[in-house]
Amino acid sequence: MNDQLFMGIDGGGTSLRIAITDGDTQVINSLKTTASNPNLVGHDQAQKHIRAAIEDCMRGAEVSPHSIQSAGIGIAGASAKHSRDWLIATVEPVLPDSLLVAASDLEIALVGALAKRYGVLLLAGTGSAAFGISPAGRRLQIGGWGYLLGDPGSSYWIGRQVLKQMIDCHDRVGQGVETSTNDALFKHVLQTLGISRPRLIVDWLYRGQSPPATRIAELARIILNLAEDGNWRAINILQGAAIQLVRQTRLLIQRLDYPGAEIAFAGGLLDDDNLLSEDVARRLGLAERPVAKHPPVIGAALLAKMEWKRVTAA
Repeated sequence: MNDQLFMGIDGGGTSLRIAITDGDTQVINSLKTTASNPNLVGHDQAQKHIRAAIEDCMRGAEVSPHSIQSAGIGIAGASAKHSRDWLIATVEPVLPDSLLVAASDLEIALVGALAKRYGVLLLAGTGSAAFGISPAGRRLQIGGWGYLLGDPGSSYWIGRQVLKQMIDCHDRVGQGVETSTNDALFKHVLQTLGISRPRLIVDWLYRGQSPPATRIAELARIILNLAEDGNWRAINILQGAAIQLVRQTRLLIQRLDYPGAEIAFAGGLLDDDNLLSEDVARRLGLAERPVAKHPPVIGAALLAKMEWKRVTAA
């Protein structure tokens, strides 16, 4: 094992991941726990949760805080541009001697996927965004406005489409019980939700323990599975999502003036082979779906290592 140790902290929309790696990017220890997005759980609660997870990961690796050379931090809802001070203040008490590198969750995903600090990343998970850094260091983000204002093509967007279609069908045919519950896709969704008719969607959505956005986003997996089985409604929804994601990516490349940029995929919708990821890759002119070299949490550790080397070499 290399004596140098680096930590990656990846706070996504649905989970928090911590990893400790050596100088050869070999994982010493890692953990996964619940989400830490400050916009969802509050800044104070997010800080406590992140600090506790860091301490748990170091305890599991049997390493002290003083042995961590650098830590990379990327938290959804707390971009480096607007929340760097908060990110540093969150981690510094538990890693007082480490070089702390604040980044967006998109940047650590890009670095992890390509194992370098430039390229283009298309992310589609709970939310969606396109992010790029040119070789000259210019960076740009398209999308990532959150589920209330945007996130087209995301899991939330897909789940919302099927719910909107269901209630629209229900309203257009009067009570609509027979039409909306006999449609193959709608019937499957209702069964999965454990409800008998569309009107009960309101109770399901607002009386559950998890946030409504999370509950809606979880429906995307149903759509992916039914599309694989040939359900035409599910296929149409996924095609709409692909169009939205490709539009963001092309706009980013155009605005960055970065033709020929290497494109990486990230997020739960694009991390495996399915009708959506294959369609997006095809529409972008890629021969196959890009496969990330490392997950975002390792990207955060790699970013920490790159910055530590740059600083120590200066």
